[in-house]
Amino acid sequence: MFRLWGKIWKNNHLLKDTVVCDDSQDTRTHKVFRGLESICYEMDLENPVWLDSNVKNFRNHKRTRFSQDNFIEQIDFDYLEIQIIEEDDE
Repeated sequence: MFRLWGKIWKNNHLLKDTVVCDDSQDTRTHKVFRGLESICYEMDLENPVWLDSNVKNFRNHKRTRFSQDNFIEQIDFDYLEIQIIEEDDE
């Protein structure tokens, strides 16, 4: 089972969170992108743009934060954080 946790933060307070699960046989990258898309849909957000810093943080720590720089539209929170909380056993 692959689980991705999405959290919206503002002023160091958790406003919303959700967990998406994916038990398909797809690649980790596809599961992350599909999970982020599901999180954004559930939270009524546009999909953020991945910057180099996001990719680096996600590879190293299995988590990253998307701030205003990652969104085209104005957001009313500080950042969206995604984190892998469970990965498939290979």
